[in-house]
Amino acid sequence: MKILVTGAAGFIGFHLIEKLVQIPHYEIIGLDNLNDYYDTRLKYDRLKIAGIVSSEAQKENCLTKSTKYTNYQFVRTDLVDEEKLNHLFAKERFTHVVNLAAQAGVRYSIENPQAYVQSNLVGFVNILEACRHHQVKNLLYASSSSVYGGNEKVPFSEGDQVDHPVSLYAATKKSNELMAHTYSHLYGLNTIGLRFFTVYGPWGRPDMAPMLFTNAISKGEEIKIFNHGDMERDFTFISDIVDGITKLVALQDSGKNKYQIFNIGNSSPVKLMHFISTLESELGVKARKKYLPMQDGDVPRTYADTTALHHATGYQPKVKIEEGVALFVDWYKKYHQI
Repeated sequence: MKILVTGAAGFIGFHLIEKLVQIPHYEIIGLDNLNDYYDTRLKYDRLKIAGIVSSEAQKENCLTKSTKYTNYQFVRTDLVDEEKLNHLFAKERFTHVVNLAAQAGVRYSIENPQAYVQSNLVGFVNILEACRHHQVKNLLYASSSSVYGGNEKVPFSEGDQVDHPVSLYAATKKSNELMAHTYSHLYGLNTIGLRFFTVYGPWGRPDMAPMLFTNAISKGEEIKIFNHGDMERDFTFISDIVDGITKLVALQDSGKNKYQIFNIGNSSPVKLMHFISTLESELGVKARKKYLPMQDGDVPRTYADTTALHHATGYQPKVKIEEGVALFVDWYKKYHQI
């Protein structure tokens, strides 16, 4: 089985590849454009952990072999470059694609909408077309819990209406699901959309709350708490997310062509103030808090119903918030040498 994982230097992509390379009959190629949405040093450090030398990773459209895993290679390519993407597909003959590459961030989509159009729409169409023209039958792709918008019914389940996104980011993810449905219907492409719920853990993104809060608390700076703290998130530890994706890759290998959507979450929403107090406890520092109104594009609560994923794969999240935060803070201290 030869699997292309896009977003390979990203948070989820890095952890997924670390899992997939442990499976003997899997051959993995990771792809990333290494953009500077956040500090690229973190991306290169993730690649280094997977045996990809930074000086080689910087070269565009050149496959770099991992010095750590015999079944892993990396290529720096942008999904928007249709010609280079098709060349890669023609050469490598993938059996599966896991598309995790996207312009991330709900709030940033308000500031820079064009980045989302290019990466999340144009890039995704290029992936679909490459799968279509190069006989790749199995595609998993990142969607998001943000597609549920301001839905008040909880927990969120895959059959709920998702026609009212409250951010451009959410709208692009809903668009991905619609496009995948079309390609499944027209071309027999087996697609699985992954609605992720607030992923956190070691090597996480610097623009997300766990890293933002930890950075600020460690430096004695204020943390911004939106909606005056009246928020809940279904925080899901990275190992549970990766476990769910890995199970779905195996499920797709059954060869059945169909369109599916799954929530991947913890099914246990945590109050934001409890999350912050757990961080404070692990860091041994009290946070300076600044309470602010709800931001545009945000929602007060997320809560995943993972019944469908459990029935399909046996998925069961294992990491509780206290354990997950402790593992994250331990990594943070080591990485930043504090």
